[in-house]
Amino acid sequence: MKNFEGLRREAGSEASRAAQKLLVGPWYHLPWTRLTGEADFGPEARKVVDGWQLRWFDQFLRDEDTGVLDFPVSVFLMGEDSWVEESSWPPEGTQFLDYYLRSEGSANSINGDGELGLEPPDKDPPDVYVYDPLFPVPSSGGHSCCFPIIAPMGPANQAEVEVLNGVLVYTSQPLEEDLTVIGPVSVTLSAATSASDTDFTAKLCDVSSEGDSTNIQEGIVRARYRESLSDPRPVTPEEVYEYKIDLGPTAYVFKAGHRIRVQVSSSDFPQWDRNLNTGGPLGAEGAAQARVATQTVLHDADHPSRVTLPVVSR
Repeated sequence: MKNFEGLRREAGSEASRAAQKLLVGPWYHLPWTRLTGEADFGPEARKVVDGWQLRWFDQFLRDEDTGVLDFPVSVFLMGEDSWVEESSWPPEGTQFLDYYLRSEGSANSINGDGELGLEPPDKDPPDVYVYDPLFPVPSSGGHSCCFPIIAPMGPANQAEVEVLNGVLVYTSQPLEEDLTVIGPVSVTLSAATSASDTDFTAKLCDVSSEGDSTNIQEGIVRARYRESLSDPRPVTPEEVYEYKIDLGPTAYVFKAGHRIRVQVSSSDFPQWDRNLNTGGPLGAEGAAQARVATQTVLHDADHPSRVTLPVVSR
């Protein structure tokens, strides 16, 4: 996505900037089928990549007008399971909407009191959970590479994850109308840890009217790399920092009657490697060095933890 945006903005000529195409579908790395994880995205998701590639080559190698550049962006809209054409990424007119994390201090698991809403928090008490690297939260779906036999991939039911007390769960009220989200998703988290270093994860989910929770996108931040990947800075235990967690892009319709959910934790294994909470060199320590961390997530007037969704009117 960033490559496409950069070339559209900074390629060497106007013709080059215009001759860019972004095709976004709901697939594994390979094959490009209608089935991904536990989801069947329908017949429109099948076998489109080969056709687009042939049109692209005919356009630029045979000088045929194939219409491949009629719209710069073709994106598969999950939830409606259909293709939409856009003139830019993210689409023109996108508005970024904040949903705030709320609770009375007990958002642990699906049985807790975590809420997600448009009203900013005021004096909400923080949520606390324990992260033990030797007992990480197991991956349930996700976007690991490159085959599902290596690590869980794609959409998956989140029931086995959301019953864990080491996972904070925040859920909105049922939507009164469809909500279309197309573009980059992020979570801004105010948090503290008892460790010298740790991870924070966030996962965006769709909860059906029947109560089934399915992952849409997820992201992770390592505390020492919160400001820079090239200039790591240790954290001071128990000090509150703001973490920006990039969940990446999506194109999804939350249907009326569904609810939006955000999970917050400190591991998603084996999608991502575990942080041993020591602050030590990467890959140089074993399980014997692992340290248990107590994590505190704040959501009050001074620390408005939130998920930011790119909302498109349709």
